[in-house]
Amino acid sequence: MRLATDRPPSPDDSTVVAIAISTWFVAALVAGAAGFLAAQPPPFPQAVLVAVTLAFLAALRFWPAFRTWAATVDLRILVLVHASRLVGIYLLFLGARGELPASWAVPAGWGDIAVALLALALVLFVPLERGAGRAALLVWNVLGLADILAVVVGASRIALADPHAMRALLWLPLSLLPTFLVPLVIVTHLLLFGRLLAGWRR
Repeated sequence: MRLATDRPPSPDDSTVVAIAISTWFVAALVAGAAGFLAAQPPPFPQAVLVAVTLAFLAALRFWPAFRTWAATVDLRILVLVHASRLVGIYLLFLGARGELPASWAVPAGWGDIAVALLALALVLFVPLERGAGRAALLVWNVLGLADILAVVVGASRIALADPHAMRALLWLPLSLLPTFLVPLVIVTHLLLFGRLLAGWRR
């Protein structure tokens, strides 16, 4: 993703973006509490995930404040978002209890845990602004994006074949995955690719 901005960064950008993301989170929370996703058959939940991701990308294209923030925010903030993927611990728990298919929950859970721990290691110990740090960030970003795409494809395949098997993903707290967290994870991966490409060009 190419990030280009025609306006200088402003302190207000971070505030506006934080308000927008918080509003999005609250809306996803309300939808989950109301059982919005659970009331809809597949592929509606999968379509919501795709639509939210595309809406986020559209905001990057057409909202100057958001585009400027994305092009200038500290890389560590984008990486730190992925600490949320420690939700994989809960996936393992539900898989062990039989509330999610173990064939999906175990690789998805361990994959997300590994990506989250590596994200924390990058933020804490790796100078992301330097050559070796940027290379480490690129490797992590490729692995992290591949992991989340595999998780989404696997969950969608199982849900389309047996909607009841993935019902736990349609109620809080896991309903936040398709309506908030997974789109955010995918988009931050794309933003990191764009930032890395821009850095190498400079």
